[in-house]
Amino acid sequence: MTDTVTHLDDLSLGGPEQPPVPEGVAPEIADAVRALYTEGTVGKKGAFSREWATQMAEDVYVAFHQALARKGGAMGRGPRRYYVEIHPEQLRGWLELVDHPWVREVSEAVLGPDYQIVELGFDIPFPGAKDQPWHRDFRMPDETRHGKRLTSLAFNLTAVDTVEEMGPFEIAHGTQWDYSSEFDHEMFPPKEFYPRYQERAVRKYPSMGDIAARSALTIHRGTKNLSSHPRPVLVLGMDAPGAGNADHHDMAVTRGFYESLPQRVRDHLVCPVVDELTPITQKHDIEGLMMGGA
Repeated sequence: MTDTVTHLDDLSLGGPEQPPVPEGVAPEIADAVRALYTEGTVGKKGAFSREWATQMAEDVYVAFHQALARKGGAMGRGPRRYYVEIHPEQLRGWLELVDHPWVREVSEAVLGPDYQIVELGFDIPFPGAKDQPWHRDFRMPDETRHGKRLTSLAFNLTAVDTVEEMGPFEIAHGTQWDYSSEFDHEMFPPKEFYPRYQERAVRKYPSMGDIAARSALTIHRGTKNLSSHPRPVLVLGMDAPGAGNADHHDMAVTRGFYESLPQRVRDHLVCPVVDELTPITQKHDIEGLMMGGA
């Protein structure tokens, strides 16, 4: 703790007076923008078929076992919890995911027409995974702190039908605007602030085929997995131009794959186009270290 103690009621900088809903968007997309600027998260039930989600789960497990077989392939995010970043070609349904109308329209409405696809990965809490500390995924950018504008989104898709025993994702609604110099590394609120997040916490129980979008600044955590099953979650990261999160990821596509994509998808790719993919070595970042898993 620093000498200056922040009162819990003063943590939020507050969002814009009115969420910046673009003119002419469909009512569902307008509602999504409002939810992201107020609660910090929004979901769509049944966006994909169970067959698509089953295939996604298969690809996640294949990628996870491949990652475990090489040094630095999987990164700890706490006890019995791992994160793995992958290339788009490791997910057979990647094109259907990034080209889904809801994903495209929400991304454009929040991040602008030139939004960027910057990350693909997955988080797996295995049986025995513990409660994570409350956190956000990265530091609040100046555009959000001073301009009250969201500059990135994370889309999440579950590989299982989530039940309480699996340790569901928990998110504290409305905390994407929280800021304090007392946050460790500007990401981890001190335990003295936890009552604020516990009061606002909502546990999410998505089913296979559902998708959610959230601001990665909204304070959240994974909870303890008391079941006998892992709970994999796919993560798709999007940026507004200039947000800079692509610099923290190593996603790439091969030339043949890139050329097979429709132009409307190519327009949003900023990753390298290569002749041959190199397996991604996970970075031992602050989040992993702070959670005791890196």
